[in-house]
Amino acid sequence: MKKQYKSKWVKALLAVFFVFGIGATVFIFSRVPNEIDEKIRDVTKGRSAIESNQEILAQKNILDSLTALKLAYDMAILEKTALSQQLEMERKNIENLMEIIKVSKNPSVEQIHIYRKQLSDMNTSLVSKGIEVKKLKSQNKSLLTEIESQNVVMYMQKAENDTLISKQKKLESTLKDASRLSLSSFKVIALREKKSGKELETDKAKSTKKLKVSFFVNGNSVAKTGKKIFYIQVLDQKNTVLGENKLIEFGNDKALVYSFIVAVDFQGKPINVYGILNSDENPFTKGTYFVNFFDKQEIMGSASITLE
Repeated sequence: MKKQYKSKWVKALLAVFFVFGIGATVFIFSRVPNEIDEKIRDVTKGRSAIESNQEILAQKNILDSLTALKLAYDMAILEKTALSQQLEMERKNIENLMEIIKVSKNPSVEQIHIYRKQLSDMNTSLVSKGIEVKKLKSQNKSLLTEIESQNVVMYMQKAENDTLISKQKKLESTLKDASRLSLSSFKVIALREKKSGKELETDKAKSTKKLKVSFFVNGNSVAKTGKKIFYIQVLDQKNTVLGENKLIEFGNDKALVYSFIVAVDFQGKPINVYGILNSDENPFTKGTYFVNFFDKQEIMGSASITLE
């Protein structure tokens, strides 16, 4: 009986241990999948964080590359070539892409791939434009060299022309001076008339019927020949112009009031010229009379006479 009791107690104890072992085993094995899931989640989170950091870093690298690319376009635009407008458009595209990337938070792998593709295309475009800019610079340099050479030729030609013009002006001035007529021997005398009609010189105002002026035109072989007109101006004591008292205007805003004109046919040889101012209805009075001789507006000489 005692043995049977012990046997039952042992069996009961074994049953307890068996149940406890099964429970423990179930508990242990039930925790393993949970721990594995947690580890998998932790690894996934870690990988996501790493991938996110990599994408952010890639985004920063792309922005840095775009900044450098924009600077390269800035330098190319400063060259001021025929491509400047196209280069400015390309630079604007770069700036737009930079703005898009800056506002993009946590970019995806696909976005990063697109950005890299656009960056690559822009780099390729810059290389192509750079080759064209270099070619244009070379052409511009050649053109500038050619222009400078042409400028030198033009400058030398201008200097030569200026010299010729200066010489021509001097020659024209010399010819003009040489062709000018010169007058001399300016005289004025008072004349009275006898009953016989003979004219005699006088110095008496009451007997003076006319003033006779004379001058000498010097010969000049290079002067223009033909009809020459000289203007005579006679002034009384009150500085009044006697005779016709006419005004003539010349083309250089100059004018002259003259008493009468003297016309001669000049043929290059010396010639004596004279003119007469009659008293008419205005008899000559006592005093000094001044006579000026003009070739157009230029005074050539003067003379005077005093009547008693």
